[in-house]
Amino acid sequence: MGIPTLISTATASGASAVAITSGIDNTYDEYMFVFTDINPATDVGYFHWQGSTDGGSSYGVALTSTAFNAYHKEDDSQADIGYIAGSDLAQSTSYQQLAVSIANDADGSCAGTLHLFNPASTTYVKHFYSRFQGMDHDDVSQSAYMAGYINTTSAIDALNFKFASGNFDGVIQLYGIA
Repeated sequence: MGIPTLISTATASGASAVAITSGIDNTYDEYMFVFTDINPATDVGYFHWQGSTDGGSSYGVALTSTAFNAYHKEDDSQADIGYIAGSDLAQSTSYQQLAVSIANDADGSCAGTLHLFNPASTTYVKHFYSRFQGMDHDDVSQSAYMAGYINTTSAIDALNFKFASGNFDGVIQLYGIA
């Protein structure tokens, strides 16, 4: 990995969504979003993102992805790793999950990264991968891994982040990778 350069920081406090509508251009071939202390107001929160080709006026670009997770319950009664069928997309314009079933109590936040490659390309699709760690609503420590591509040859110039329902708190930083 190259050297990350901080481009912007967005702090959500009771926000329904956070849109990053500037700083995603042809300056870097890789962009990294870093998420810290993302805490939903609604229990069993599913944190999502979607891209835009029009500066954030609309979101809903076709995505194809796959997902798996590893988890371990606090009381040591369950642990597993596996495919998450409900988190992958197949040419869908829905929002892509980043973190699943996050608790809204004091230790219920999640954190992670999303890497987006060559979003300014007007020739190729845009690849991405993410890794999130969170506290599940059922006292489970869970790591979620998502990867795929945005199926457009138009430039992606904005991303929107939100929970499936309710507001959230947290910090989202955008970095360019040189």
